[in-house]
Amino acid sequence: MTGPAGAPAISVRGVAKSFGALDVLRGVDLEVERGSIFALLGSNGAGKTTLVRILSTLLRPDSGTATVHGFDVVSAPGDVRDAISLTGQFAAVDEMLTGRENLVLVGRLRRVADPGAVADALLERFSLVEAGGRRAGTFSGGMRRRLDIAMSLIGDPPIIFLDEPTTGLDPQARIEVWRTVAELAAGGTTVLLTTQYLDEAEQLADRIAVLHEGTIIQSGTLDELKRLLPQAKVEYVEKQPTLEEVFLALVGPAASHETEASR
Repeated sequence: MTGPAGAPAISVRGVAKSFGALDVLRGVDLEVERGSIFALLGSNGAGKTTLVRILSTLLRPDSGTATVHGFDVVSAPGDVRDAISLTGQFAAVDEMLTGRENLVLVGRLRRVADPGAVADALLERFSLVEAGGRRAGTFSGGMRRRLDIAMSLIGDPPIIFLDEPTTGLDPQARIEVWRTVAELAAGGTTVLLTTQYLDEAEQLADRIAVLHEGTIIQSGTLDELKRLLPQAKVEYVEKQPTLEEVFLALVGPAASHETEASR
């Protein structure tokens, strides 16, 4: 089932969410094109995970509207769930099962035809064939994350939410995940990526939105965001502003301590 023709993959208008006296989202607006990688960048507590939970129908917004694959997250949650897959901050694999068994299990739960063949194809796609017969508990962090993303692709969802997918991974494992995400988008999958790692957004995203204190304070391509700062000064070499410099200029010095603490 598909939504209205020509509709963006994700559309958010004025979404707000509070928990008691705490206003987590204060009127978020964003739009994600189909087949793109959209990075939602923000410090801890900015509201990234809350927004993803609303878009994946796990939370209801207090106000505003949001559509995913053309379907309203409140009035058509079943259609939204059919169109998405969500991968959280920690790999949701069963460590007692082998890599292949994890994939087959999800295939059976999603009632795909021939889950064994689907599992074998995904092991090949994610370079896990040799590890497919091993217990997932013996996998490295990068391998577990790749298996987790492979599991999320069963059923061919057109939209995938990756909520801080490289949290806790070493640099090599992060690069493995980055490569996987880029390949997903190249195959036509829409990816909404939340991250607090500025280099991750810089490496992967077609468009970037900066979420700060519950609102989107700026969005655009990497080049558009870099143009928010003064042009490069030529001293001995030309120095272009980094995404980190843009981010800190937008949200203020307080975020610097949060970003450093998360590393």
